[in-house]
Amino acid sequence: DEMFEKVREAFVEALGVDDDEVEPGAKVIDDLGAESLDLLEIVYLLERAFDIKIPRGGIQQQSQEGVDPSEYEVDGVLTPLALEKIRELMPEVPPDEFEDGMTANDIPTLFRVQTFVNIVAGLLAEKEKAGA
Repeated sequence: DEMFEKVREAFVEALGVDDDEVEPGAKVIDDLGAESLDLLEIVYLLERAFDIKIPRGGIQQQSQEGVDPSEYEVDGVLTPLALEKIRELMPEVPPDEFEDGMTANDIPTLFRVQTFVNIVAGLLAEKEKAGA
């Protein structure tokens, strides 16, 4: 699909990986070797490719909507409620990867290539709705 191919191109350009390594289920950090600066470059390339604005920390922000901060994180650790909200936003991640003791800083380790496809698809849908 055209959207996936553009996302794949961004990963190939930012990370210097072969395009056959960029599969929907590939873990961005563990499988493709991305680091935090690489994630910023990927976001930048996707924003240019699709003419969208990807909010930094968007998944974490979305998962916090309507949740009292004291019910989201306790002593820096995500609560079961927080993990459930993040799981809902990231259906492409196997449920067993959402572990007790995770912190907000661990969220990017869950990212798959499909996570970025889903973010782009959601933002394009919002953009289309706003323009309609």
